[in-house]
Amino acid sequence: MAVPPGLPVVIVGGLHADARKAAVARLLADVPGSVVLHHDLATAAAGTVVRTIRDASGILDAGEAPLVNDCACCALREDLVPELERLRDAGGTRLAVVELWDSVEPKAMAEVVTAGGLTVTGVITAVDPALVLPCLGNGDDLADGGLAAAATDQRTVADTFARQLEYAPVLAVADSPEADDEDRELLAQLHPTARQVPIGQGVSADPVDDGLTVPTPRLRPLSPLAQAALAGFDVEAAAAAQHPACALLPAEADAHGVSTLVWSRRRPFHPERLYAALEDLTCSAARSRGRFWLADKPDTLFHWDAAGGALCVESTGPWLASLPDAAWEMVPPVRRAAAALDWDAEHGDRCQHLVFTSPGLDRDGLERLLESCLLTDAEYAAGRDAWQRLPHAFDTLLEV
Repeated sequence: MAVPPGLPVVIVGGLHADARKAAVARLLADVPGSVVLHHDLATAAAGTVVRTIRDASGILDAGEAPLVNDCACCALREDLVPELERLRDAGGTRLAVVELWDSVEPKAMAEVVTAGGLTVTGVITAVDPALVLPCLGNGDDLADGGLAAAATDQRTVADTFARQLEYAPVLAVADSPEADDEDRELLAQLHPTARQVPIGQGVSADPVDDGLTVPTPRLRPLSPLAQAALAGFDVEAAAAAQHPACALLPAEADAHGVSTLVWSRRRPFHPERLYAALEDLTCSAARSRGRFWLADKPDTLFHWDAAGGALCVESTGPWLASLPDAAWEMVPPVRRAAAALDWDAEHGDRCQHLVFTSPGLDRDGLERLLESCLLTDAEYAAGRDAWQRLPHAFDTLLEV
């Protein structure tokens, strides 16, 4: 595998700091000429973000970036691309590893780097399987643990970890002696399409061309993690895979005490009954997500996103079925394709598609509760005019 021309950039993130640092160390050891760019947001209280650049031998350069609008993450955004450009222009760097600070999410940084004209060749989240369930169950604010990226940062540990995990196509997995089969199965079910690479896995037996210019009688092989870092990354496709309308959600699964329930229906929810069931539904699984529709708001696609005992419900715009034909041309092709694959003659792309993943999941009880929140036969038969006169129970939650 040849190193791409220019300056390849791989982003490595994750709240599991020990696993992240081990993954970065592996990349430094396996790719000659690689350097790590890291912004430490822990110093934000002093008004600056500390930047370091290091290689396998130690720190090469250090500096500070001032806060932007009292926001450490904003300072990172402003400083990241210029530093990467400086590394590129100086030459000699074969791979730039951007090691994100604990709570920084890779999606935003991948988009910043790409918008700056640089090439992201990989996005990796480092994970300790033994810490997956504790993180998903941690509803504490990041600020409580000193992990907030700005004074206004209201994210929790659980929802931040979930996004870090689910965005990356590659998971660098630590060899954790505390992890058991249930932990590893939970990780697999939460992100079944991810490529899992053990951090400690060395180079393959067969030499692989790494594209480096150092003359040698034998081509030096790349480790699986280094290969994943250089495999290529599509920022637009990654964003589409997270959009509620066309997200790549987990499939049905049940193994080692962990279950994933995929619940899909066409009939709309009764807003009042669903609202009354929100707490029980949110606490029923370590992680749940998906899209749904309400009878009183039939044209609106709602996003369901729950972790750590907390639920975020938000409007993400219209269902395609509610748009005039002329407006479809303005919709991304991936969204149109996803709708076409799931089109219903009566309701178009409107549907309930919710996925619940957890150890010890009460699948039967969860299905009964969800079914009870749908319109009854009589309510459904009353038609849309009657539906829209139902109590608008979600208006307060949605701040309508």
